[in-house]
Amino acid sequence: MPENTHAPLRDPRALAGFIDHTILKAEASRAEVARYCDEARAAGFASVCVNAVHAGFVAERLAGSGVKTCVVIGFPLGAGGAAAKAAEAALAIAAGAQEIDMVIDIGALVEGDLDRCRADLAAVRAATRGTVLKVILETCLLDEAQKEAGCRLSRESGADFVKTSTGFSTGGATVADIALMRRVVGPDMGVKASGGVRDAATAWAMIDAGATRIGASASVAIVGGAAPAAAGY
Repeated sequence: MPENTHAPLRDPRALAGFIDHTILKAEASRAEVARYCDEARAAGFASVCVNAVHAGFVAERLAGSGVKTCVVIGFPLGAGGAAAKAAEAALAIAAGAQEIDMVIDIGALVEGDLDRCRADLAAVRAATRGTVLKVILETCLLDEAQKEAGCRLSRESGADFVKTSTGFSTGGATVADIALMRRVVGPDMGVKASGGVRDAATAWAMIDAGATRIGASASVAIVGGAAPAAAGY
């Protein structure tokens, strides 16, 4: 994963390797997804992050580019059940996904049913061995203790990253949440800031706080140093 050694330079172009170029809206067309793939190739983004229906198309479009195909699972509610998420992940990987971003069982985490969370995470981790797994906590719905528990469970499950948000709930990434997540998971696990990162200054702030990946739809504007987008993932 990218290191934070670029941060002092504050060159927006140095952010490209941190970014999962993300298009998750329900109305995304194949033409739009293709454009995101081509933009990711040109900029050198880490991945293109899409819904599972686009997994094979994106994998084929990105072949040979070094840009990964990232697919979201149990998205955006995390409430489909462990077996369904595991099956969805396996199908996405078979279609060409190289990274999986799963939504944790948020309700179980909120009510403190940690055994259900463990089973949820274990099922998806078993289905994704050899594939990068990121666990979306949806931090805007959690208190501090719940965020810490989600991070600990994700680390114990063998996940590769914890991730703040889906971008479809009541809030996105915050510097405070990234710092908390980094503190809990330690130095060796990835931390992904997603939701509301729309300019280079915000991206750098997340990296300074401990993020090693950024999920964004305004990626081209971010690396170009453009003014913040008014809306978007």
